[in-house]
Amino acid sequence: MQIHDNRLIAECTSYDFKEMLERKKVKSWLKSVSAFANTDGGSLFYGVNDEGEIVGLENVQADADFISEMIKARLDPVPEVQLIPIEHEGRTLLEVKVKAGVLTPYYYYQDGTRTAFVRVGNESVECNSQQLLSLVLKGTHMTWDSLPTQVDANKHSFIILANTFREQTHQEWNDKYLESFGLVTSDGKLTNAGLLFVDNCTVFQSRIFCTRWTGLYKDDAISSVEHRANLVLLLKYGMDFIKNYTMSGWVKMPNYRLNLPDYSDRAIFEGLVNHLIHRDYTVMGGEVHIDIYDDRVELVSPGAMLDGTQIQDRDIYNVPSIRRNPVIADMFTQLDYMEKRGSGLRKMRELTEKLPNFLPGKEPLYKTEASSFFTTFYNLNWGENGRIPVEEVAERVNSTLEKYPVNEEGSEKKFGVNGKSSVKRFGVNAERFGVKGEDASKRVSRTGQKIIDLVISDPSITAEAMSVKIGVSKRAVEKNIKELRERGILVHEGSDKAGYWRIIVKP
Repeated sequence: MQIHDNRLIAECTSYDFKEMLERKKVKSWLKSVSAFANTDGGSLFYGVNDEGEIVGLENVQADADFISEMIKARLDPVPEVQLIPIEHEGRTLLEVKVKAGVLTPYYYYQDGTRTAFVRVGNESVECNSQQLLSLVLKGTHMTWDSLPTQVDANKHSFIILANTFREQTHQEWNDKYLESFGLVTSDGKLTNAGLLFVDNCTVFQSRIFCTRWTGLYKDDAISSVEHRANLVLLLKYGMDFIKNYTMSGWVKMPNYRLNLPDYSDRAIFEGLVNHLIHRDYTVMGGEVHIDIYDDRVELVSPGAMLDGTQIQDRDIYNVPSIRRNPVIADMFTQLDYMEKRGSGLRKMRELTEKLPNFLPGKEPLYKTEASSFFTTFYNLNWGENGRIPVEEVAERVNSTLEKYPVNEEGSEKKFGVNGKSSVKRFGVNAERFGVKGEDASKRVSRTGQKIIDLVISDPSITAEAMSVKIGVSKRAVEKNIKELRERGILVHEGSDKAGYWRIIVKP
């Protein structure tokens, strides 16, 4: 908190200014105390008008005593509060500093009714049923996904989960994992998370709605499908739909083929994982939506930021990892679908930026509205006048040979865009690509080409994962990586165990 030109400048976003203490309308300010305690804490400044100008209080001690008395009488449980008098140029103001509580919800109590409040933006609003449930769970140090059900685990199977675990980790599955991962309780009951991973999942909220729209808006749909299944299958179904209804082109470089996809596959995968993990499953009738337009892919799920802030107002490189569903998140981590450190938003942006046809302004966009979270991926091959011809994309990434779009035949009918492109030949200056003499005509090996394709699909992929996907030894992969790096085609940015691969198009 700073004072400049007799005006209060609060450093935090969670604060309220009060010119005077309302003794007859205590709810007008006690609701802010309740809201601060139920969210991330905050401060009320008395003796400051709405413009931040310090007007002072006549009797700070009397006001402080009244505030303390009302908090004890009208709030249950009583939050931790500090009353701090502040002197400035002969005027005294009072800061009521409320600490974020651990015994949520903190209710305002009057005439036999109890009401809990939360902060939404710069306002203190009454909790809805979902917010109240979240506060109750927070106060008991539990989350919705960890709550036990009355469903016997021995009446359900986890074959899909077990097979996926083996495929992803190359380790054998053990049924003892069900309890250690938090899917089954010690007395053999499924938790809510367990219900979401069983083979015959019947949780109503476990759904995704997938739609491919004809243009840039929600007008006519080319295809629309609803999936209800366990979380492992929902992730697969969602990715399959996106891959079926998005396009990719490729361009012939002097000695290898370079894919130019509309989107980063791995970035969208990270986005869908985030929406399945962090959505609010207490919202009945809510589901994850996948909406594909000509120029973008939008993912929407119920549940805004847990701390009440707006993601569009935050620096995504400094957003702390707060998990609404830690059991579900841990299970996806065990499946190697996500990282523990909660870097999904940053990683989606970095994965997109590593594509050779990326342009500034095409970064993924994150937005929260009311009780929903939006992630938007922008088509890297789409411009103001529609789909960019493959020739223009190729020119932008310094390609000068034959240019062919994928899905050329029938793309206009299927996608509502003109995917046709002429096949043209351009002269090649091999030295321009850092290739001289005989190397200009030397094609990369078949394994090398597959490595290039994998790097475009997922720049964060490891050499070990490459060997599994390609079906060759790790030694063979490392040999080809070395050759690609020596030829100036492939570089690695970051440490050996983390970081991103990048295709060098322009030396």
